[in-house]
Amino acid sequence: MIRNFLFSFFFFLGVILISLIFLPSFFLPQKIVLIGGKLMGHWAGICLRVFLSVKIKIEGKENIISNEKFFIAASHQSMFETFYLQKIFNSPVFILKNELLMIPIFGWYLRKIGSIAIKRNKITKDNLGFLDDILKTINNTDRPLVIFPQGTRALPEDRTPFKKGAGRIYEKVNISCQPIAINSGYVWPKRGRKNPNKIITISILKKIEQGLNKDEFVNKLQNVIFSELDRINPS
Repeated sequence: MIRNFLFSFFFFLGVILISLIFLPSFFLPQKIVLIGGKLMGHWAGICLRVFLSVKIKIEGKENIISNEKFFIAASHQSMFETFYLQKIFNSPVFILKNELLMIPIFGWYLRKIGSIAIKRNKITKDNLGFLDDILKTINNTDRPLVIFPQGTRALPEDRTPFKKGAGRIYEKVNISCQPIAINSGYVWPKRGRKNPNKIITISILKKIEQGLNKDEFVNKLQNVIFSELDRINPS
């Protein structure tokens, strides 16, 4: 319990301090604010290692797509990946629930870095233009888009089919996809205490190229990510 308390206290303290330090950057070019995101990714790794003795293992770095536009589709079990993926990739653009933009200071930061918000389970005028917003972002930046095709944080053993929205995004942007399997839920679950002395594995898988129909894409993406989670999950 003490280790959990220390982790949570210092992790969120660090996030708050980084957010405050970078407040002036809201009036500066976006690239300055993006440095704060990378710092938060580094801080998450430091806190996991120092307070919970958790190691982070990255597999498949040779599969990282280069010299072309791509988007990332990752399994989602924890807050961990929303921070740490900023350390691995070039300041990715996140799709997130609209409620996160309402958080004081942190929500301002999410807006400044160009996050794309959606009101989940609602049909609104903004949501109807959601795919157009994504395409515009893809066309105007070299930063990769990150989607979580499970739609929300899931339990490590959860194999609920991926949301069809992942296929619509793939079809709309017409670029390659970088699948990533992350077993962070065993360490940093959606609810409950964190688990020390474990390993979080981030497995970067071979790209899925454009050209499939949206249903074929979702089925292939789901199969490769779930198969990899089965492999990297603790026995």
